[in-house]
Amino acid sequence: MDIGSSKPSQLQMEAVRHYLIDVVNPDYNFSAGDFCERATIAIHDIHRRGKIPLLVGGTGFYINSFCFGIDDVPEIKETTRIKVASEYDSGNSDLLYEELNRVDPEFALKVHKNDKQRVIRAVSVFRDTGRALSSYFNNKRRNEYLETLFIGISIERESLLKRIDDRVDLMIKKGFVDEVENLRNMGYASSLNSMQSIGYAEINKYIDGIISLKDAVEEIKNNTKRYSKKQMTWFKKNKNVIWFSPGDNKNVSDLIKNWIN
Repeated sequence: MDIGSSKPSQLQMEAVRHYLIDVVNPDYNFSAGDFCERATIAIHDIHRRGKIPLLVGGTGFYINSFCFGIDDVPEIKETTRIKVASEYDSGNSDLLYEELNRVDPEFALKVHKNDKQRVIRAVSVFRDTGRALSSYFNNKRRNEYLETLFIGISIERESLLKRIDDRVDLMIKKGFVDEVENLRNMGYASSLNSMQSIGYAEINKYIDGIISLKDAVEEIKNNTKRYSKKQMTWFKKNKNVIWFSPGDNKNVSDLIKNWIN
């Protein structure tokens, strides 16, 4: 899953050592807990070499989970998740949301009935453990890395929207459709969590003849823009983030040097 995830190029990975790239196959349900475990191992290795690790990317939930703790939800049996997902996909999303309202009204208030992944997750947790997902939220596993410098890049909204449009167009030119078709030919079903992420979900709809390629591209752009707004809202909640404009390299560099010293 190279193009749709904007995976770093081989040149970039040779210039700076990257971690947690190409670590699982597309049919593995990679969780925030998996990320925290693997990130901890990587960071220990980086520290042993006298280096400072950088956590880079847009997935605020994973970064927050690592730095501030993760809810200690037990592993759910894959058979349970598949059964609940099948119920949802069979047109029973309203019934599942009603079930969620009964067993976990606190969590149900936080999610829309069309939020497929979170509804499936919450119902699966209850069916597997007999406990509401929200009941685990105050039992966090915390990392020892409390001294962290948070740097954010604040891009003017109009500029960001154009960059998203250009990025999606470039993904298509690079062969994104072929990438998704190859994944399906390798046996990775369109129903997998990874294949329902932004970009892959829309291209799968095109391959299945549900929408045109033009509409798929437009959906990817719109869904990415909505996601970027959601992620910016997430990062703005972290009052530790120090924000800079793109290209403000000197001030960023000075901040880092002062922080290290």
